[in-house]
This record gives sequence, C-alpha cells and structure tokens, in this order.
Amino acid sequence: MAADYDTPRKTDDELNEDSIEELKARRIDKTSSTVDEDETEAAEGFELPGADLSNEELSVRVLPRQADEFTCSRCFLVHHRSQLAGEKNGLPICRECA
Repeated sequence: MAADYDTPRKTDDELNEDSIEELKARRIDKTSSTVDEDETEAAEGFELPGADLSNEELSVRVLPRQADEFTCSRCFLVHHRSQLAGEKNGLPICRECA
C-alpha cells in the first residue's frame, strides 16, 4: 500500500480517539471503492496470438559473430568464449547444454 509521507501524522491522542464505528465505516468504504472498467476498451489493447502482422515492419540490427564468440552445436545460440564447456565431435558446446 502506498504511503503519503507529506500528510501530517496523527499523535497518540488522535489515534486513540478513533472510535470502532469510524474504523468499521472506513473499512466498508474501502471495500466498496472498486473500479468499473469497460471490458471492450480493455480488450482492444490486447494482441491475440496469431494476429495478422503482415503489415508490420521490424528493424533490428544484426551483428555477425565476433571473434570471441562461438555458436553452440546443441542450442545454436551464440555465446561468449567464457561460456564454452568443451567440444564433442569437434563441435563447441556451451555450459548450459553440457
């Protein structure tokens, strides 16, 4: 729960003055303050799997494999040389696949 640190703090005397009825009324008010959300507006912002993205264009800069990197022969991911676990049949294997 967020706290507003700028509000003035109650003293011990003020805290003891809160009656049971006031506290019960506050609890009922908090539970009745639910947010009504329009379901159609909320659903418009979601992208469903399999949606037609044929008119979308991605621009990703692809770098070639660097001299200190290798491609794992099992997962086919490019890793740094520090992730090299060994070789099997002359092909590099990363630590995650080893």
